[in-house]
Amino acid sequence: MFIDHARILIVSGKGGDGHVSFRREKYVAAGGPDGGDGGRGGSVIFEIDDGLNTLSSFRHKYKFAAGNGEEGGKRRCHGRNGQDVILKVPDGTVILEAKSGKVIADMSGSNRRVTVLAGGRGGKGNMNYATPTMQVPKYAQPGGPSKELEVRLELKLIADVGLVGFPNVGKSTFLSRVSNAQPKIANYQFTTLTPNLGVVDVEGCSGFVIADIPGLIEGAADGAGLGHEFLRHIERTRILIHLVDAASTEGRDPVQDIYAINNELSRYQADLENKPQIIAANKTDLIFKEEGAEDPVDLIRREFEPQGIPVFPISAATGKGLRELLYCVQQKLDEIPRKEQIFLSEYDPEKELIEENLPYTVIKSEEEKNTFIVEGPKIEKMLGYTNLDSEKGFLFFQNFLRDTGILQELEDAGIQEGDTVRMYGWSFDYFK
Repeated sequence: MFIDHARILIVSGKGGDGHVSFRREKYVAAGGPDGGDGGRGGSVIFEIDDGLNTLSSFRHKYKFAAGNGEEGGKRRCHGRNGQDVILKVPDGTVILEAKSGKVIADMSGSNRRVTVLAGGRGGKGNMNYATPTMQVPKYAQPGGPSKELEVRLELKLIADVGLVGFPNVGKSTFLSRVSNAQPKIANYQFTTLTPNLGVVDVEGCSGFVIADIPGLIEGAADGAGLGHEFLRHIERTRILIHLVDAASTEGRDPVQDIYAINNELSRYQADLENKPQIIAANKTDLIFKEEGAEDPVDLIRREFEPQGIPVFPISAATGKGLRELLYCVQQKLDEIPRKEQIFLSEYDPEKELIEENLPYTVIKSEEEKNTFIVEGPKIEKMLGYTNLDSEKGFLFFQNFLRDTGILQELEDAGIQEGDTVRMYGWSFDYFK
């Protein structure tokens, strides 16, 4: 079954906690701290697998979690890192944040491996906190928290040409005639329930990939019919072949059909309206003109060729006119530079998740008198890019403590002037 979208929950691993222990050996009267660091949590990594062409592996499983890092050990032993989880996806998969729909990563082209959620960092053991004035630290750094994120996966097929048009205009027959694809063909609404890819190989041409986009009807951009499910697959194409029933075998006006489909394309995404188009006026073998009536192909030409859209009369059933159409498509492809269409990242999970959730802890130390320990991912990140040795940097640091409510929590915890505040290896005296 062709599955081109999925919704899953990904969870990175928690970092292992740092360990608190002290060296104890015979003839060593006062061994120092030797608690080791915790292991890094496992990350969630997406990777392109060229052997895949659908997202079916995500159909029956919702949650994918990486392993947690192990706690550090005594004798400076480092905890084992958590196991990464690697999710294989087909080329052309776009990863989006589920709620906002913002792009996290586009798995296509050279972008073959992306870490979407990094595991929590391992906590430092108490061996890292020994100072000349604190030689027996009885605390260690907890491991970094795990992160979880619901993401939406969308497969956007990578093809040179998109084949669009109303149901039953002959798209499947056309594709089977001009390529190696073998779609099911029948005269029913929505016969084609999945996009079909075919490779067109015409003598004298370099060849190209064509995608049949099924189920387009009026209202497709709003979710009507099946078109809304598959419109995404023409976003990467360079040219559109617009197939229309020139014989009006189902009583529809071919000119109005073309405008209706183009309207749905532009409503779904404005750029699609500007893609080069070629109109294939199909089913010419079924045209029966009454005496004095104008040829419907001429009507289509008169309407669209002044707009710069070439019109080719064809019969997908008999093969008439197909060669001329395909040569024109190849010529236009040769004129359009081939470039990767990459959807740029709009959502950085590492930044967004920290900003959405800013946990920090304020703890009064039991080992050190008049000492308070403050920790949290936002605090650690801030200390990493702030120069506390400069007056401006230290002022920024003070404002940060006030704006995040940390100073208020310290006061609520009973801190007094002259007490010590410790943050990730930094020590400060508290004064109002």
